[in-house]
Amino acid sequence: MSDPGWLTQGWNHIWLPYAQMQTAPLPMPVVRTEGSRIVLADGRVLIDGIASWWTACHGYNHPHIREAVAKQLEAMPHIMFGGLAHEPAYRLATRLAALMPAGLDRVFFTDSGSVAVEVAMKIAVQARLNHGEKGRTKFLAFHGGYHGDTFATMAICDPEEGMHALFGGMLPPHVMAPLPRDGATRAAFDLLVERHAHELAGIIVEPLVQGAGGMVFNDTDTLRHLRAAADHFGLTLIFDEIFTGFGRTGTMFAYQQAAIAPDIVTLSKALTGGTSPLAATIVSNDWFKAFLSPDPAKALMHGPTFMANPLGCAAANASLDLFETEDRLTQARTIETALRVGLQPCRSLPGVVDVRVMGAIGVVQLAVIGDPAALRSEFIKHGVWVRPFRNIVYLTPALTISDDELQTLCRIVFEVLSEQFFFAKKD
Repeated sequence: MSDPGWLTQGWNHIWLPYAQMQTAPLPMPVVRTEGSRIVLADGRVLIDGIASWWTACHGYNHPHIREAVAKQLEAMPHIMFGGLAHEPAYRLATRLAALMPAGLDRVFFTDSGSVAVEVAMKIAVQARLNHGEKGRTKFLAFHGGYHGDTFATMAICDPEEGMHALFGGMLPPHVMAPLPRDGATRAAFDLLVERHAHELAGIIVEPLVQGAGGMVFNDTDTLRHLRAAADHFGLTLIFDEIFTGFGRTGTMFAYQQAAIAPDIVTLSKALTGGTSPLAATIVSNDWFKAFLSPDPAKALMHGPTFMANPLGCAAANASLDLFETEDRLTQARTIETALRVGLQPCRSLPGVVDVRVMGAIGVVQLAVIGDPAALRSEFIKHGVWVRPFRNIVYLTPALTISDDELQTLCRIVFEVLSEQFFFAKKD
């Protein structure tokens, strides 16, 4: 690996995400991105199989988004959102509301997915407090779920299989359940909700796919069951679409496949086409009205400094333009077909326990990955950027990826997994 100088100098001062810094290898230095390609400092080019944690839905450096951000940069990079207004945010809020079911009309902007979820949780709890209803401060969340790394969101992630077990004693307790995906789990879920309804503010779920929990799929019947339970017990139903939103599952939003409406939707990641940080919590009018009062104490007291950043809003508006003018959903369905064909050979490999595809998500689940870092390095040697985690190798490419690039990704996943070396854990 070529060292551009800044890499080893900065290594003494940087702290990487999800990494044990004592043993972590130097990351690959990147100098440029374009489409579905990552250009390294030494001149090598990698095909990106995961679109920078699922954000770059239009590929990197799309000219329409780049031009919109450059134009906004010249006019106004940022302005505080408290007491002042700017057109990109107000236009974006209007457009996002138009994409939602009738009644989901209020958009609260933040700067990360974790905070968007925290705002959703705060709204669900405070709405009841504003009505004088105390004691309903817990949420029902699901095994295998992931909703962020801040303290409130850690508390609703999977408590055992997730990344945050270390903080168990510091986190407020919530109610955890298996996803109600069959008769037995639905019956258990119904009993659990009935038992805890008096202390629950809401139910939160990643619709159709639990992303960081292992790319675990659920179905539309599961989502409809959650909607019915929320209605029956008066709970706020929150759909965390931070991963699934913007075409990833084959529809613009995952909940659309179930033909139901949540009470709150959280968005981030692909909201700006992977260009800059921005998140949104979109709330139904029924829950928004709980905050309307002459009493200032009943307002939602939350306001990130970079809330509704104009550059991010300009990028998000440009991204929505592309969904309107370039048929991304058809591209997602085309990718789905290609992933089904391209990953099918992996089913025959020793150690592979499942291969599953939904929309522009392809997953090869293994019995175990003993050395994920070595496996990642092997993918790099083969010219692709694929980042296995837990026991899965997954592809979530840009919706604009070319047929040749996607076929190459699938072929190399098969070839590398055929080598089997990664099963043994490094000493």
